[in-house]
Amino acid sequence: MADPQKRGDSEPPAEEGLPLWMATFADLVTLLLCFFVLLLSFAQQDANKFKTLAGSVKNAFGIQVKRKTAIYAAFSPTKFERSDVKLKKDDQIILGMVLEVKSYMLDDPALQKVATVTSDSKGLVLRIPVNSFFAAGSAVMKPGSEQLLNGPIDVLKKHTVNMVVRGHTSNTQEASSAYPTNWELSSARAAALLRAIMNKSGLSSTRLKAVGYADSRPLLPNTSEPNRALNNRMEFYIHRPEDKSW
Repeated sequence: MADPQKRGDSEPPAEEGLPLWMATFADLVTLLLCFFVLLLSFAQQDANKFKTLAGSVKNAFGIQVKRKTAIYAAFSPTKFERSDVKLKKDDQIILGMVLEVKSYMLDDPALQKVATVTSDSKGLVLRIPVNSFFAAGSAVMKPGSEQLLNGPIDVLKKHTVNMVVRGHTSNTQEASSAYPTNWELSSARAAALLRAIMNKSGLSSTRLKAVGYADSRPLLPNTSEPNRALNNRMEFYIHRPEDKSW
């Protein structure tokens, strides 16, 4: 009978280190780690897209930081803007009105082509170039231009807000015997649009005002023809009734 001690000496020695199965397990764990890192990177891209979308909404509401190389004049709403603003109930209402007006702009190619919308803590401003409503030196509305008033009219009907129609010009005098200066011309144009709004909507005159500013509130310096064209504009300022309108 063989000696047990001698038989044990003939067996191969045990291997040193970790078992072989742990190499496969480590590979599996590494692959899972890479998979979740990849998912995390996708989630971060989605977050960036969300931040971009949120930023576009903030732009529409006028919540930005100050431009480093601002060329805008004092009455441009995009020169000094606010950061870290928490939207209150009234602010949410204003933002809703901004989105409503922009939805009209999307549905109306003519309005979308010429109009811009900005806002502040008290209301929103819809800007449309003067030549969309009036010929040079005239305060008589062009045929068909009344349709550009549908957006602000609908906002007035849906919300308890007031509106000021504001006429602006550049510093160039538009020759007209009926309007000796741009003060008379800008005021007459604002009154013409206000009258058209009342005729189309039936709104109370207590909710509407018209004012002419001539060239006293330029968006840009009147140093070039493009700047003068931008300053020569009509504005529809929709604001809360308790706030001052000018």
